[in-house]
Amino acid sequence: MLSSVPSQPWGLRYRSSHWFVTFVVGLGLLVDLTVYTIIIPVVPFRLQDLGYSGISGLTGWLLFAYSAALVVSTLPIAAVSEKYANRQYILMLGQIVLLGAQIMLMEARQYWLMVVARILQGASSSVIWVLGLALLCDTTSEAIIGRQLGIAVSGFSLGSFIGPPVGGVLFGRFGIRGPFIFSIVLTAVDLFLRCLIIERKNAIRYGVDPAVIPTSAVRIVEAEYVERDAPPDVMEVQANRSKEDTLRESPDYSTMSDKPLPLYRVLKVFLKSARAFTAIYSTMMYGISYISQEPALPLYLAATYGLNSSKVGLVLLAGIIPTLISSPISGWLSDTKGAEWVCTLATIIAIPWWGLITIRTPLSVFIVFYAILNFFLAAVVAPLTSELAAIARSHKGIGYAHVYGAFNMAFGVGASVGPIIGGQLYEHLKRGWLAINTMAVGLLSTSIVLAFCFTGMTPLRRRLMLRLQPSTSTVSREETASDTALPSASTQ
Repeated sequence: MLSSVPSQPWGLRYRSSHWFVTFVVGLGLLVDLTVYTIIIPVVPFRLQDLGYSGISGLTGWLLFAYSAALVVSTLPIAAVSEKYANRQYILMLGQIVLLGAQIMLMEARQYWLMVVARILQGASSSVIWVLGLALLCDTTSEAIIGRQLGIAVSGFSLGSFIGPPVGGVLFGRFGIRGPFIFSIVLTAVDLFLRCLIIERKNAIRYGVDPAVIPTSAVRIVEAEYVERDAPPDVMEVQANRSKEDTLRESPDYSTMSDKPLPLYRVLKVFLKSARAFTAIYSTMMYGISYISQEPALPLYLAATYGLNSSKVGLVLLAGIIPTLISSPISGWLSDTKGAEWVCTLATIIAIPWWGLITIRTPLSVFIVFYAILNFFLAAVVAPLTSELAAIARSHKGIGYAHVYGAFNMAFGVGASVGPIIGGQLYEHLKRGWLAINTMAVGLLSTSIVLAFCFTGMTPLRRRLMLRLQPSTSTVSREETASDTALPSASTQ
């Protein structure tokens, strides 16, 4: 009844729209990476000024404290969010904690207090990676979720791009407080915008559903799915999605009505589902491969090309710039062609460039190779996040916070283990740089095999089998759904 709909808050359609939520989540990821990276060139000098010795080791432990807190806090944050069906308040609380942690780190003179501040920063980072992406999936139509995730995830690259150089410049000009004040202001702006968000479940009460897309867009998506040569059962499922979008026009429609599963059952589903396992495994392999270069690349560039720290920073920036466009592009392709295509092909194309950057070439050629490698490597992130959203939709009781909690944990473990492996290989092996890149090729190759077999509603392996068996007239819906269980296991 129209008379039962309460008066709308100001800016309802804009504050609840998927574009506004995409902007706020993307800004949150940008702020998170800026806060993380802006102090990297500052902390060693800060510790030195305070009279500490063993600066390298102490700096490493501060980085580890951040990563460890990110991993440990992920599951509790995801569980609380799904239990109480609330994203915004926890997102706001995370930013308040981040503000306090930055002030604490800025003023701390005792090392243990710095460690506590970094632990708080790591926990607040989990909030945006888990609940920010979950909120975006809550708000966005399934037909365009990959595109919106790709745009939001580009904030990760942009934060990595601006953090270190801005931190170095502000530290040189204003001292230790310069970088912190800059990041505190960014965090405050992000907190303000998070306060403006209207969650979808609240917008529906006022007769507005931000997940509804125009009918013409639904038809385009259906046509694109047909172009994928999907089996008949898949096409039937896609056709039914337009009916679901029509139901979403009702203010009573909600995707949050399913009672969340207990945490142990969620983990059981992840372990039994080959599709879920593949997405989480690929995320971890991406984290190990990408981050393992961090401790070795500056040393390799200095030893091979004689670069100082400033010029090494420019090379790193050259590798980050392509990722700003690859994430949105791969997200859009994930919507139109399928995550299975993007994950598999992007990783296959990236592998040769791992080999090429091990060859001694002119510096300009190395930079080109490194930029191309990062372009295709970063293209895997958006399809993986889109794939996890699809996994959440296919299992009752599993929410977006659950799957992005698993994503955050997997990447966090990879980011923690990667630098240790990379540093040890480079330090103890004569051809350490070659060993690091060979390891990355091996890990990513296993991801390719799994992605080919299990990623997507209709994995590429299944498509190939259908091509080779044209006489098959019917396809089991259970097989087509692609959420194939691991051997001797059943999906929930």
